[in-house]
Amino acid sequence: MKNHHLQEARETNTWYPFDGLGEWSLAKFLVENLSQTQIDKFLKLEWTRERPQFKSKDELFFYMEQLPGRGPKWQCTKLKLKGYESEHPIHLIWRDGLEVTKQLFANPVYANHMCYDPHYIYQGNERQIGEFWTSDDAWKIQDQLPEGATIVPIIAASDKTPVTRHTCGLEMHPLFLTIGNIQADIRMKATSHAWRCTAFMPTPTFIVNSDYQMLLKTRLWHKCMDLVCSNLKVAARIGEYMELCACIDPWDLIPFTREAKKLHLSGVHLPYWRNWRFSNPAKFLTPEILHTLHKFFFDHVLQWIKEVMGQELDVRFKSHHKRTGIRHFSSGVSHHTIVPTLWGMASSGFIRAVRAMVDFIYLTQNPVHTESSIASMSQALRDFHEHKQAIIDAEACQGKSGAKDDFFIPKLELMQSFARVVFSVGSLLQWTADVSERLLITHCKHPFEHTSRQRDFVLQIARILDREENIRLFDLYTLLSASTPGQDPLINAVSVEDDELASTETDPVLAWISHANPATQLRLQAPRPVRNHFLKGILSDDARIAFNVTMKPERKRLDASQLQPLYAIPDFSEALHLYMIHNGCAHPDILGHQLLFDTWTKFRIQLYSTFHTCRIMPSQQIQAEPPSNDFPRGNCNAVLLNDDNNNGSHVAQVRVVFWPTVARGSHIDVPGYLSQVLLYVQHFDFVVPGPEPSTGMWVVRRSYTRHPSQLGGVIRCGSVIPLTDVTHAVELIPVYEGALHKDVNSRNSMEVFDDYFLNNFADKELYHSLSVIVDA
Repeated sequence: MKNHHLQEARETNTWYPFDGLGEWSLAKFLVENLSQTQIDKFLKLEWTRERPQFKSKDELFFYMEQLPGRGPKWQCTKLKLKGYESEHPIHLIWRDGLEVTKQLFANPVYANHMCYDPHYIYQGNERQIGEFWTSDDAWKIQDQLPEGATIVPIIAASDKTPVTRHTCGLEMHPLFLTIGNIQADIRMKATSHAWRCTAFMPTPTFIVNSDYQMLLKTRLWHKCMDLVCSNLKVAARIGEYMELCACIDPWDLIPFTREAKKLHLSGVHLPYWRNWRFSNPAKFLTPEILHTLHKFFFDHVLQWIKEVMGQELDVRFKSHHKRTGIRHFSSGVSHHTIVPTLWGMASSGFIRAVRAMVDFIYLTQNPVHTESSIASMSQALRDFHEHKQAIIDAEACQGKSGAKDDFFIPKLELMQSFARVVFSVGSLLQWTADVSERLLITHCKHPFEHTSRQRDFVLQIARILDREENIRLFDLYTLLSASTPGQDPLINAVSVEDDELASTETDPVLAWISHANPATQLRLQAPRPVRNHFLKGILSDDARIAFNVTMKPERKRLDASQLQPLYAIPDFSEALHLYMIHNGCAHPDILGHQLLFDTWTKFRIQLYSTFHTCRIMPSQQIQAEPPSNDFPRGNCNAVLLNDDNNNGSHVAQVRVVFWPTVARGSHIDVPGYLSQVLLYVQHFDFVVPGPEPSTGMWVVRRSYTRHPSQLGGVIRCGSVIPLTDVTHAVELIPVYEGALHKDVNSRNSMEVFDDYFLNNFADKELYHSLSVIVDA
């Protein structure tokens, strides 16, 4: 950029040809949000007569053309397939894949999040396999490269999508590229901008028999990919390619297709990867979690369950207790709660088969694998096949003509290869299509909505895309130019990330700018980062768990006689009395009668990741709301507690979050064990001897004790504990028996049952840590 012909003017005005940040911000807003007609209308308003200096869309676009820096240039290429005509001209809108790769590789924003060398990671004696760089294939490829060279894995994603509602509802295949050098946790977030739109590939209609329509479209797609990736293949050194069916003209579709089918080939004679070194579709077409596992679950597993449960499935699902911060779907069913929901409605073998498949789905999504976890993943799939006969016996597997007695499902067969693929290319989670599916929604339609829909429609798209790229680069240029004098912004950018934010969720652009030019980060928009409660929160004894409550409690200075009926906990005073005695208080009655209580209705707990032990996870909110009109018995969540006596873990429901204090002017010293955030909890006992066999989940039962204040003489067993005894937020699902009563709903399901399943599928982190905790 420093070689730009207007650089001298930018020595005094960074935003030249615009007269400052304000005018540049306005210009950027107009170009990004308004059509050309709307821009002209805006600039003709009386309010804009004196400013800005550009007075029409043409002047504005001319100014944009003077911006320094050029990313990979967009271009339009007219294509034809030999011997076949299309209804409309075929235009490919694209830019050079190699140039896009170079731009990503050199982008300083990702400097802290790049990897260049294969490496081994061990957990004890077990090898960990996570990103591509820890896989077998990374080592095999690196060993074939000359000294000083490194691998640049090219990751591509493409899917057909409508890009506009006009122009006859135009559909195209956007192509997105990124590189495997960027860490997977950054790559996998659409907000990280680590993917670059590289082409819009056409989907024309050919004037040909409908039997060959898809074949020609597929050949065109490969031809487009070949063009976009041609320089990438040169960079990887062109290999050799042996043609099949060489004796038949591939453009003579009828005989060529006939011969191709005999060889179980698609009929595409020039696949784009044919001369790309190290490219092997058996390796680079990795199993994809979104379309393989999740789609398999909803297309097959869920349908089997619906056949068995009918309407009861929706009734039970809607009755589950809703936890704040956990996504709950108003309609439909999630695999997070499906296993315990089946209880009482399906055979033990049926539940085992479903549980095995959900186990397999969860284990497959590990961001980091070990040999043991891969063995567990394979075992889960074997368990499904061992118990799948129960699904057939229940006539749950339905086809067009009734119940089926087979499992001829391609996705199910594909799952057999998952273990091998993990060893070859690393964790499957890094190859998920979640990001590219999101990009199809957010990044593809915008350029097409800002055209004038005239005959040069395709050229307009290319100019708009170039303009958007120039805007992004100029923003980066101005941030660098405005950095602190005497400091190298690129050196600053490599420094340690801001401790106030948990690095796992930090937008890399925001993190980089916070070091390169801290003063500018306030005018940037970025995803809300994960707050690090380990800095200013309450820490557990081993400093591995952080807690947070708000500075101001919801209720202040309640005495015990007010707190007990408000929260419907008649034994609160006795529980506090026992807590004080346990901590060595000589006169609990005297002290207890003088205590007042500040209370909260929630607190947050934050943990380190099970997989990445130095990575902080987003905090979870745990509610403890008193009875109300919406929640007649309160809205209270369950937690896992650590026993001080090393008797393992226990499950409890948090009823009150409080801090004991004394009246103003009192001279009583509150001892340390009371001068902290405490919880009043009601306990559950584990139903021994172990997890329920078919669901694989522990069952807990509400604990009761005798109390003279109740007519029946029995109340729930409660106690007072320090906040720091909590180790996890957990989800409890009722142990349903038969059809659910109509009075049970999500507002009272945590109160009207005695027996609950401890749901280890509540989230992926808990799934992998719960078995270890409970077994301990």
